Amino acid sequence: MAFTTDDITRLFDAFARRFAAEREALIALDGKVGDSDLGITMSKGFAAAHDAVADLAAPVPAGQMKAAGAALAKAAPSTMGTLMATGFLRGSKAVEGAGTLDLTELAGFWRAFADGVAQRGKARPGDKTVLDVLEPVAASLEASARQGLGLTDALAAAVTVADAALQATREMVAQHGKAAAFAEKSRGLPDAGATVAVMLIETMRDTAAA
Repeated sequence: MAFTTDDITRLFDAFARRFAAEREALIALDGKVGDSDLGITMSKGFAAAHDAVADLAAPVPAGQMKAAGAALAKAAPSTMGTLMATGFLRGSKAVEGAGTLDLTELAGFWRAFADGVAQRGKARPGDKTVLDVLEPVAASLEASARQGLGLTDALAAAVTVADAALQATREMVAQHGKAAAFAEKSRGLPDAGATVAVMLIETMRDTAAA
């Protein structure tokens, strides 16, 4: 099983709908130790990404991911918007030449996504950022590919890993962005960016299952 270009178009439609539905929840979560704009930027950014992908005349997976990244960068020029844009743009390079995205390709995509976010954000695992979910998701998909798992099973496993990684951020102290100013007050809360990463992999799992 693999994601076709039609599946990827459906995936970005699902991203747009998910972040529109989660807009207020993300605003509330981000407002506890941030500037309350996460729900706004993610809903706006992924709506633009969906439109960009849907408008491609002759889509290929790498082109779809590149178009999404460019649209995110333009529509959501916030810190998280920039990190998401970087992830999709770096991921697009990892799948150049692929006609579909099987598990091996997806593992490469998410590894490039995570590495791009780490480099752009200058973050490391344990800093209480989106990377604390992206890194274990990439590692999970790489392990599943080595084991020869099916795509849907691998994505389900990655969601389980992502959920556990998100819960682990509750015990961390924020090291970056506005949340870092709250220091110990950020402990006990899940990281808002990591929450976005969970939503991404959950939506990909659900799209594959459908």
